[in-house]
Amino acid sequence: MSNIASTAIIFPNVSLGENVVIEDYCIIGIEAPNSKNKTTTIGSDSVIRAGSYIYQGNNIGKNFQSGNKVNIREDNVIEDNVSIGTLSVIEHNIKIGKGARIHSQVFIPEFSTLEEDCWIGPNVVLTNAKYPKHPDVKENLIGPLIKSNAKIGANTTILPGKIIGSGCLIGAGSVITKDVKDFAIVVGNPAKQINSIEY
Repeated sequence: MSNIASTAIIFPNVSLGENVVIEDYCIIGIEAPNSKNKTTTIGSDSVIRAGSYIYQGNNIGKNFQSGNKVNIREDNVIEDNVSIGTLSVIEHNIKIGKGARIHSQVFIPEFSTLEEDCWIGPNVVLTNAKYPKHPDVKENLIGPLIKSNAKIGANTTILPGKIIGSGCLIGAGSVITKDVKDFAIVVGNPAKQINSIEY
């Protein structure tokens, strides 16, 4: 049986798994212009912490955890065992693989992909607009691809469409202006490879 706070609002288009906890002042299943009448699914054993908003059309797997005041827009696929930290914003049309860990105050823009077991540190910002304010900006959005087991240090900024390689390590405060190779260690602004991880 799920445990839903009396102050939470759950819209009729929401399907909850077993043992889901939804804390105070959450709103689940908010209508979005392009997602009317779509179902939001939240898997078993998930915890949605106080003040979080989740829009229509999300497919969220088992053992999901949100921090307080997380905002998840519409039409995302979030696989099992994902954690999203306090005050993070997940825009729409995003894929997040199983076991991904997103820390507090992270911004993930639309059309981004995060593969399984990646680790995103606090205050990381991904971007998707190559030409902000251009009349065709919305038709040309492209989010980054974060590949499996990549580790991104706090306060990193990743520019639109960049590919972050599997198993790589990005140092805190880096600005990623080019693709990062698998297992590379990169740091700086603009970030440069300084080493590689050997297995």
